Amino acid sequence: MGREHHARLPRTRARFRGATGAVLFALLLLALAAVPAGAGADGARGDGVSSDWASGNGFRSDGFRKEAARAVRAHERARARVDRLRESDASPTEVKDAERRRKAVRAGLWDLLWATGRNSGDPVAVDPSGQDSRCPFGDRSHPPERRAHPWTAPTRRYWLSAGYAAKGSRWAHRHTGQDFAVDSGTPVYAVGAGTVRATTCGDGFGNQVVVRHRDGYFTQYAHLSRIDVRKGGRVTAGQRIGLSGATGNVTGPHLHFEVRITPYVGSAVPPLPWLRRKDVQVTGAPALP
Repeated sequence: MGREHHARLPRTRARFRGATGAVLFALLLLALAAVPAGAGADGARGDGVSSDWASGNGFRSDGFRKEAARAVRAHERARARVDRLRESDASPTEVKDAERRRKAVRAGLWDLLWATGRNSGDPVAVDPSGQDSRCPFGDRSHPPERRAHPWTAPTRRYWLSAGYAAKGSRWAHRHTGQDFAVDSGTPVYAVGAGTVRATTCGDGFGNQVVVRHRDGYFTQYAHLSRIDVRKGGRVTAGQRIGLSGATGNVTGPHLHFEVRITPYVGSAVPPLPWLRRKDVQVTGAPALP
C-alpha cells in the first residue's frame, strides 16, 4: 500500500490566466447543465470524484478543487449520454451534438490543468519525455505475440490495496487511483492500445508512464522501478511498459494505476468501473499470469 503524494500544483505565476480559465470553465459547466442528472448511471460515480491534490497555491483552494471535480463529473455524465444515444440508435446529429458538448468540457479541464502543471513544474507538463530528468529507461519492449482481448489488467499476481477515493493520512485529500500491491520488479502492462504520452520521473509519482487510448482517456502507471517505453511510441494491450517499484512518495512497492480525462493530475475517474466497461474484471484475489 503506497504513500501517495502527487505532483505539486501549482506554485506561482499566471494568476490572471488562472482566473480567466476559471471563468471560462464555469461557462462550460453552465452549458452542460442541460445534461440529464441520471446520465452517469453506467458506473461513473458522479458524486465521488475527488483528487489526491498536493499543496500549491491554486490547488490549496477548495473552490478550485471543487470546480475541477465538477468538470470531471460533468464530462462523465456527458460521456454516458453519448454512449446511451449510440446504443439507442439516436440520430447522427443528436450524437454529434452530445459528443461536441463532452469535448468542450474536456477542453476546458485540459487547459486549466495544463496551465497549473506548467506553472508548478509538473513533469508531465514540462518534461513529458523524461530526458531532462534522466529517467531509468530499460530496453524498449515489444508487443505480445498473442492478444486474447483488446483490454487487460495492468499487472498480474496482485492484490488490491488502496482504492479510488479512499480517505486516509497518506493523501492530501482522497486517493485518485487504484493501487495494485505487487513485488518490486513485477511486469506492468498497458491496459489497451494507445500512444505513450509521457514517461517521467522525479516527483511524488516516481517513475511513471502515461498512455493515451483510442477512446480519448489516459491511463497512468506510477512508482515504477524501470520504464520500457518511450514518449510517442505506440503500445498494444498487454505490452510491458515497465517494472513495478517503490519510487516517489511510497511506503512500499506497488503499482498506482489511474484513469484520467486529460494527462494531468485533477482529472481522474474511477478506474475499476472504467476497466469493467472494457470487459476487464479486476478482483482482490491474486490474478493468474
